Amino acid sequence: MNFPVPISTDDLLSYAQQEQLYSSLINQINKDFNLANEPIDFPQSTSPQELKIQLHEKLYRLIQYKFAEYLNLLYIIDVPEDAVKQLDGSYLVELSEQVAFLILKREWMKVWFRNKY
Repeated sequence: MNFPVPISTDDLLSYAQQEQLYSSLINQINKDFNLANEPIDFPQSTSPQELKIQLHEKLYRLIQYKFAEYLNLLYIIDVPEDAVKQLDGSYLVELSEQVAFLILKREWMKVWFRNKY
């Protein structure tokens, strides 16, 4: 089975739920944010909608107030640099939403491959 490339955050989160890997995704996000010294602690009861909103807000604050830490987080999670460079940084709200999707995609890839192989 090939890795399913999500086209949106909602698509990714619903696929994670269908595959029963949503809790693993939450664990992976918590783990990587903690590794980057930007603690985030999503409880397992976090709904996909809450996860999406809170992740977006966290990234918005990081980009705005703690840019070095934001870059370190992207490095720790291993978000492709090219993908980040292609984003339009004119609107911080949109940028943080797009980066949240890139982070979720990378975390989802880790969880999916660990589960399948």
